[in-house]
Amino acid sequence: MGMSIDNVRGLVMAVSSSIFIGSSFIIKKKGLKKAGATGTRAGQGGHSYLYEPWWWAGMITMIVGEIANFAAYAYAPAVLVTPLGALSIIFSAVLAHFILEERLHIFGVLGCALCVVGSTTIVLHAPQERNIESVKEVWQLATEPGFLAYTLLILILVAVLIFRYVPRYGQTHLIVYVGICSLMGSLTVMGVKAVGIALKLSFSGMNQFKYYQTWVFTFVVTFCCLLQVNYLNKALDTFNTAVISPVYYVMFTTFTIIASMIMFKEWDSQAAADIATELCGFVTILSGTFLLHKTKDMGKSPSVRSPVFTSPDLNATPDSK
Repeated sequence: MGMSIDNVRGLVMAVSSSIFIGSSFIIKKKGLKKAGATGTRAGQGGHSYLYEPWWWAGMITMIVGEIANFAAYAYAPAVLVTPLGALSIIFSAVLAHFILEERLHIFGVLGCALCVVGSTTIVLHAPQERNIESVKEVWQLATEPGFLAYTLLILILVAVLIFRYVPRYGQTHLIVYVGICSLMGSLTVMGVKAVGIALKLSFSGMNQFKYYQTWVFTFVVTFCCLLQVNYLNKALDTFNTAVISPVYYVMFTTFTIIASMIMFKEWDSQAAADIATELCGFVTILSGTFLLHKTKDMGKSPSVRSPVFTSPDLNATPDSK
């Protein structure tokens, strides 16, 4: 079964989002390096980058990418859009290799290839987007017992992490902060998808903002985003970014796909073979992401040649015994 027009639109927007977001990291870093050469570096508390056009160009590029990502959820299922976020890592790594001269190790290239293969597998076997005519339909899906139970479980787990584990283990265990962000992130995406559908229908002439459900979803998105940003900043300030990125991606994507399966029942219309193939594609992306992050600093050190075989210098004069 071929892809629907909505899935194609969502796919194009998701890939465009990855290109813009991946590029924004490089553009902003170029701006930060230029600003640091003439003023106090951002890592030392400086804000000279605010006067650097390259940094602002990166910010604008990131905003465009996030808008495209937001729109992608309005057209395509989360199981298609969310895993494609790994493509931004590829674009960032490739651009860093050519623009910032941060050498991409051979294992990094392999990681990029795995992400592409996994993404292609998911795209080819992704479920069709549900045809929704009103935000009330999304509300009905969100208030079914299965998703209400999932939401309640998420809120309980987040509350336990915040009030019991953050004071004790927040500064020593990465999983605490990242767990909060990932769990709430799954609810954020469901809210974003609902608001995105409301906007899509409103632009087509069916105003959805006259319904209170749209505003409830908007409040959920705002609340969840603020909570995520707060604890993600704590994680970034406490732990190594190279460790946070793959762990957060894995957990966030996993919980988002679970939430989407429960709320939108996207796997109900698919054969077991398609579901198994999607899961294999997801695992392939995770492997590529892990490999790319694990080896991204290898290129910074001088290359060491493997002493497999060294041919003797036949022209050398033999030493006397």
